[in-house]
Amino acid sequence: MTAAAVIAIESPRMVKTALTGELRVNEPMSRHVSWRAGGVVDRAYLPADLDDLRVFLRSLPAEEPVHFVGLGSNLLVRDGGLRGTVIFTHWAFRDIALGNVTENEGEVRVDAGVASPKVARFAAMHDLVGAEFLAGIPGTMGGALAMNAGCYGGEAWNIVRKVVTVDHCGELHERSPTQYRVGYRTVVKRCNQIASVAPAAAMKRRAGIEEWFVSAVLALPRGDGKASRRQVKDLLSRRIASQPLGLPNAGSVFRNPPGTFAAKLIEDCGLKGRAIGGAVISPKHANFIVNTANASAADIEALIELAQAAVKEKAGVELEREVRIVGDRG
Repeated sequence: MTAAAVIAIESPRMVKTALTGELRVNEPMSRHVSWRAGGVVDRAYLPADLDDLRVFLRSLPAEEPVHFVGLGSNLLVRDGGLRGTVIFTHWAFRDIALGNVTENEGEVRVDAGVASPKVARFAAMHDLVGAEFLAGIPGTMGGALAMNAGCYGGEAWNIVRKVVTVDHCGELHERSPTQYRVGYRTVVKRCNQIASVAPAAAMKRRAGIEEWFVSAVLALPRGDGKASRRQVKDLLSRRIASQPLGLPNAGSVFRNPPGTFAAKLIEDCGLKGRAIGGAVISPKHANFIVNTANASAADIEALIELAQAAVKEKAGVELEREVRIVGDRG
């Protein structure tokens, strides 16, 4: 596709509404996830900007499943495909800027589609410290917020001052960290009472309990930018040295159980290098599954289940997935 096409969508609640984004039908998700595997999604939308996204969300049927995807670095779509609509945030939501800066701290205002390593570099370039760990996270800030991504001792929500979300109705909400229950690789919005509304709107309000991050304000101490830039460079070097970045992968497959590492548990089961179809548990890092030769989503999921079963049997530990698996089995 070249320039974004102007399209119109008809819904029972709206007359035709001109949109400025791009709508695709039966879009292969293998093009949009870092594993380079999986089926198609019914519809994919590439919004032109935030206002365009809000109009598009309002145009969708109340029962329409909606999935927000950034760089697809934490996602596996099964071979049978995905029902509903995927919205790709990294096409439009790419702004990053300084906010308020005082003697002691500064704000970074960042859209959900900005890659996390870019945020780390931006902060360091402006003498703000504490975001260096984001250099080790391969996805976007939207994904980092959704799962409280972290590495090298840092976690996304430790530096969040506030976020802006959008719901299924296209309504925006400014929220503070106190409105979420945040844990290790988990973020859950605290339930709000739903007002009494008309039935059609009520369906969307119920769906609207699910909100998606569109931007955030990060609060960071002022400090030694030169040292921060060195740390970012070092973290990137460590990531390159320790992870199989030369092959399609989705980062760490499993959360680290308390007191140990998922990679060690998998390696102790002798699973490094184990292959199913074109998917392989990386010989370089056992908590990574790589696509070496046109792996199917089923190949990857089978390896995930194999690792879980082996670690459960040998160590008595239930490995929890860090990656999301969605869609229908082929």
